[in-house]
Amino acid sequence: MIGGIMRADASRNLAAVLRTGARLLAEDPSTSISAIASEAGVDRTTVHRRFATREALLSAVFQAKLDSAERVLDEARLTEAPVAVALHRYVEGIIPVSREWPVDTRRMMRDHPGTRHRREEQSQRLNAFVQRAADEGYLQPGVPLAWVRAVLDHLVDSIAHQFPEVDPPQAADLVVDTLLRGVGKP
Repeated sequence: MIGGIMRADASRNLAAVLRTGARLLAEDPSTSISAIASEAGVDRTTVHRRFATREALLSAVFQAKLDSAERVLDEARLTEAPVAVALHRYVEGIIPVSREWPVDTRRMMRDHPGTRHRREEQSQRLNAFVQRAADEGYLQPGVPLAWVRAVLDHLVDSIAHQFPEVDPPQAADLVVDTLLRGVGKP
């Protein structure tokens, strides 16, 4: 039983370090591992044992963000559920991911090539979903799909970070309504 407790503590410590690292590194990419450890409430050597460098920690944060986003994409059922339902599920799920893992995805793709492929696969899933929405008549003809996708991404980012008091279901209502009425069929 003591081994189980130790593993549970180690798992909680790792989660705390990753979440704290995500938040602090999003605020200041030069944040030290010592500062992250202190803020997470763990010993610096605990973090250094797991992550030799800040870049290794940042890479783990990026992987955690991608893992969370992957779960959201799967649970939204973008290819099976009705478009409006799938869109709402996706937005409601991705807002907490964006809030929990606020690190810059562009930096992730630029500085961590190992994560680029996974992020591009996720992006392609969303692009295919936007194409499906257009094919099923949810979007105005002639609106570039890249524009729709950019608007969706910016709406999610805006509500996640500029309006943190809005809970995910209500935020999803706002984003879906704005997207479908803004670029949706009149």
